[in-house]
Amino acid sequence: MGKIIVAIDSFKGCLTSAEANRAAAEGILSQMSEAEVIQIPVSDGGEGWLEAVYSAMGGRMQDVLVNDPLMRPIVAQYLINGDTAVIEMAKASGLTLLSPEERNPMVATSYGIGTLVADAVRKGCRHIIVGLGGSATSDCGMGMLQAIIDSFAPHGSWGDIQALEDVRFTIATDVRNPLCGEKGAAQVFAPQKGATPEMVIALDERARRFAEESALRFGYDRQEMPGAGAAGGLGYAFLQYLNADCRSGIDLLLDAVRFEEQLTGASLVITGEGSADRQTLMGKLPFGILQRANDVPVVLIAGRIKDHESLLEAGFSQVMCINPPDLPLEEAMNPETAKRNIALTILQAIITR
Repeated sequence: MGKIIVAIDSFKGCLTSAEANRAAAEGILSQMSEAEVIQIPVSDGGEGWLEAVYSAMGGRMQDVLVNDPLMRPIVAQYLINGDTAVIEMAKASGLTLLSPEERNPMVATSYGIGTLVADAVRKGCRHIIVGLGGSATSDCGMGMLQAIIDSFAPHGSWGDIQALEDVRFTIATDVRNPLCGEKGAAQVFAPQKGATPEMVIALDERARRFAEESALRFGYDRQEMPGAGAAGGLGYAFLQYLNADCRSGIDLLLDAVRFEEQLTGASLVITGEGSADRQTLMGKLPFGILQRANDVPVVLIAGRIKDHESLLEAGFSQVMCINPPDLPLEEAMNPETAKRNIALTILQAIITR
């Protein structure tokens, strides 16, 4: 098979991207010791984004004392490479920082992200890239904006801040949702963050009021821009208040690893995620890899698969579930079981080619 590229997303709650890649590589090399296997840790801007970018471009990690979504002190990391900072919002405001009982997007705040942004600016960073995903919040970035005000204009307002004037922002997300409405941040994403139906209505109304007030302040309104609804509306705050560019998270990462150069001489690309279905074709990581693979065949693996035919029609050369149909979920989520099943599935994919 010659050269094979392995770029599998994390299996959330089970394996990191690097662990999944390693399992696939071990499966290949167990029977094809002469194969060249290139492992690329990947993330679309959510969980694992910071580690994936660090693996791709290097730099140095910075530890910062921040506040978690409930304003408790925690230490979060971000990456500095030259005058560029890379922030994963989930490190400071992620859902995984809360227990299921603590989830409440009516009170969860993005304040910690603002602290990370302020720290990066103070350290001389002039391009700040923020991966949006896995958030516990639905505060439209109001917490983040308050933290920036507290850092640079503690006795003033947003208009008094000058430190950000020559700083460029990029948000990395594959979420294209607007801020408000039936496809907005609250209605689509808040329930998984602990919101009741009543909370969803209140959150959507709060977002709408904030956007209206912001539009009056600036004379323009970016609540409908793709990505405004990402990370509980944090995307909107970056677009409206910080003039951020919005890029696909996977495209940013594949640019950083020079993916097209890695493809040279490759005979196969293997990608995957925890659960694959029609949603995979709406900008999720494996589809981003498929779009960038040129004419190299792409195999898709997942712990759970629906819409098998749609995935094949989209262009994946093979679509394979790693789990036997009768395997209990608890066993399937066991990391050692998942690694073993990935290795066996990859072996089967190569044998049947």
